[in-house]
Amino acid sequence: MRHSTPPSVHTQPGQLLARGVCRHMVSHGFVTVEELVPTRGLRVDVMALGPKGEIWVIECKSSREDFTSDKKWQGYLEWCDRYFWAVDGDFPTDLLPETFENRGTGLIIADAYDAEIMRMAPEHKLAPARRKVMVQKFATHAARRLQAYRDPGVAALIKSQI
Repeated sequence: MRHSTPPSVHTQPGQLLARGVCRHMVSHGFVTVEELVPTRGLRVDVMALGPKGEIWVIECKSSREDFTSDKKWQGYLEWCDRYFWAVDGDFPTDLLPETFENRGTGLIIADAYDAEIMRMAPEHKLAPARRKVMVQKFATHAARRLQAYRDPGVAALIKSQI
């Protein structure tokens, strides 16, 4: 049997935040996927699907540099009902915009183990056709991840799709 290095050894700070966010979302009845591509050129850190079909995007920022170098986050707004920033307790939250083009953003404080919603993002409901596309993308992404986990031999075949 071949052994590999545990994933936690190579986990980046943003991935640790995402893990805490995902754990917290379970307490709200949501399921989550990480690194979902809603459209070409965009990849959200965490997408959460709620019990009533609501779609939240949570963008994890591990440092000032991580935030200032991100030029694509505004493009995520049109792919969700609510948009959140997730940062750790030491992050300078005054850097994070509370609104963008009359659309509010939420704030989550997280660590590798849990999170807390500090500011709820206002809801901007997706159009039904967009919601259908996003739920299908979410399901496909989750199924591919599960298949790659269950059958590492197929991981290389579907890597470009996850």
